[in-house]
Amino acid sequence: MKERTFLDAQKAAIEDFAMNKNKRDREFYSVDVGDSTFTVLKRYQNLRPIGSGAQGIVCSAYDQILERNVAIKKLSRPFQNQTHAKRAYRELVLMKCVNHKNIIGLLNVFTPQKSLEDFQDVYLVMELMDANLCQVIQMELDHERLSYLLYQMLCGIKHLHGAGIIHRDLKPSNIVVKSDCTLKILDFGLARTAATGLLMTPYVVTRYYRAPEVILGMGYQANVDIWSVGCILAEMVRHKILFPGRDYIDQWNKVIEQLGTPSQDFLMKLNHSVRTYVENRPRYAGYTFEKLFPDVLFPADSDHNKLKASQARDLLSKMLVIDASKRISVDEALQHPYINVWYDPAEVEAPPPKIPDRTLDEREHTVEEWKG
Repeated sequence: MKERTFLDAQKAAIEDFAMNKNKRDREFYSVDVGDSTFTVLKRYQNLRPIGSGAQGIVCSAYDQILERNVAIKKLSRPFQNQTHAKRAYRELVLMKCVNHKNIIGLLNVFTPQKSLEDFQDVYLVMELMDANLCQVIQMELDHERLSYLLYQMLCGIKHLHGAGIIHRDLKPSNIVVKSDCTLKILDFGLARTAATGLLMTPYVVTRYYRAPEVILGMGYQANVDIWSVGCILAEMVRHKILFPGRDYIDQWNKVIEQLGTPSQDFLMKLNHSVRTYVENRPRYAGYTFEKLFPDVLFPADSDHNKLKASQARDLLSKMLVIDASKRISVDEALQHPYINVWYDPAEVEAPPPKIPDRTLDEREHTVEEWKG
């Protein structure tokens, strides 16, 4: 009975979103964008490619009805297999449920196909931002902007964690900003509820921002996302990737060369084969955070908010902790002196999103069922 209810809910969601019967909305046209063809509603004009990733191609466009610029993401072959279908459905459900100023907003969803049998393409229409964090990392930012960007990242993460969603794929390319320094997190296709199994699949996180517990195949908690934020802050300060590993092994070596080989207590948490490998690596003492992040890397101290390099470095030292049980939590990070100058209860304590389908990640379906 439950399974039937779930499939009915899926059908209703698709009908609500994609099969809009409004005649004006049924007018489509096709345009080539790079190697892909976008078939979109006529309300969306002036398509321009702005990015692409594992999950699809993104264009900017002008929405003639809302009279604003938007981003349109075409999910890449969402029904080619069960994994892609599940990922597309998960992204749609999460984006529909989440409503927070630091999470990208979903404006519309449509498909050009007219029947379930033909249903192949899914287009998500989202707010358009000015740049992603990759571009911002190249800039010289003052402490106000650095700490404000971090604060917004943490607010968005806290909101997701409140619904049991651990992002696990935070990286500069899926964090977008506007010229006024407002920030939003996007891409939930890989997000998974916290209750799901301990081992993580290899495709999950772009390597450089992977927490040690991910690299080593351990269980993970919410503060797996804090490690990623620490790597991003380090990159904003250094203007280069902190741990640029070529593969899992090289990634681990980059971490321990800089932060030092972790304690025996930590090694005992590893499964036997991983522990044997880690114990056989050369031992590194690591560097102090003063050595890794000297004052010269930071902007001048801020008179206005009393923000300074020593605070930013202290935050880095609490985020970039190999043993997750000793790493700062999201709530603790939000209270840190480098961050809490921006603290606004309406942003930090916004009601968590209500995810109607708590078993989103455990359930398996055929491609046809996911399409339904």
